[in-house]
Amino acid sequence: MRISQPLPARRLGRHGPLVPRLGLGLMGASGVYGSPASDEKRFKFLDQAYERGERFWDTADKYGDSEDLLGQWFAINPEKRQDIILATKFGIKTSAGVPGFSVDSTPGYCRQAIEKSLVRLGLPFIDIYYVHRLDKVTPIEKTMEAMVELKKAGRIKHIGLSECSAESLRRAHAVHPVTCVQVEYSLFCKDIESPQTQLLDVARELGVGIVAYSPLGNGLLGGVIRSREDVTKPGDSRGALPWLGDENVHQNLTIIDKISQFAKSMNLTPAQLALAWLLTQGDDIFPIPGTSNINRLEENLGTFSVSLTQDDERELRQASEGIVGGRFQARTGYDFANTPTLDS
Repeated sequence: MRISQPLPARRLGRHGPLVPRLGLGLMGASGVYGSPASDEKRFKFLDQAYERGERFWDTADKYGDSEDLLGQWFAINPEKRQDIILATKFGIKTSAGVPGFSVDSTPGYCRQAIEKSLVRLGLPFIDIYYVHRLDKVTPIEKTMEAMVELKKAGRIKHIGLSECSAESLRRAHAVHPVTCVQVEYSLFCKDIESPQTQLLDVARELGVGIVAYSPLGNGLLGGVIRSREDVTKPGDSRGALPWLGDENVHQNLTIIDKISQFAKSMNLTPAQLALAWLLTQGDDIFPIPGTSNINRLEENLGTFSVSLTQDDERELRQASEGIVGGRFQARTGYDFANTPTLDS
């Protein structure tokens, strides 16, 4: 058994818990990028992640059997629950065998969803509960009121939002402090920084932490995807990414090659360089790279030994310009979502 030293950690926003600077995204462990591994292999991976000090775990009710799997793992390892900051989410509704999804951030569905998640997880509370997407129909104040009720009842400890607009964040925070916002952020996707969204600026003004999902560009910045064929096997949802469209993949791979050469010159992997770049954007940024492979996890954790200069950061930022295709979330219509006001 290999037990590492505690990972570098910081407080998640002004009101949140102390968490490792790199979290663990568990979406891919449940078959989003292909068929899931056996329960035995996935339990072993969770064991190994825990042993290496990775204690900030992120899942959602939408992620296949992820909550069920975690519930079984916690049942086997009840003494380890206290060491883990566990986040899950509600709001995206899917049906088996039915393509597409719907979004529901109503108070009623919030209350239903938390109870189902707690049953699957076999836990009395969740550390961080996110509104996975805003339905653009329910005023954010109403959703927040339900979340505050759950917090007062001891069902959740911290409130998070995902893919919200700066305005929605500000209105939510006026009801109750929001601990963190989860949003896509990477060398490939810097929309959070833009003057149009203003989300990063407002989050920092309010003291809200930023949890960066897809920090490796859905695996593109890992350096192993070289063509569309690498992501078109059955069950791999990445084939739908605009970045990997037939008309875009060649140009984007050219940019990845530049980043890979930069990484090689520093004796790093492309993933380590991409994560290091993200960590340099501020102490309030917490990437959650997803993996179910222990070698990849160890590679990601090696990022903590990387130190980038301001010149490195600027050169990487310039090298990543020119990505074409846009982000998948923009096509869903629920990116940086606004909600109606209470009096509308």
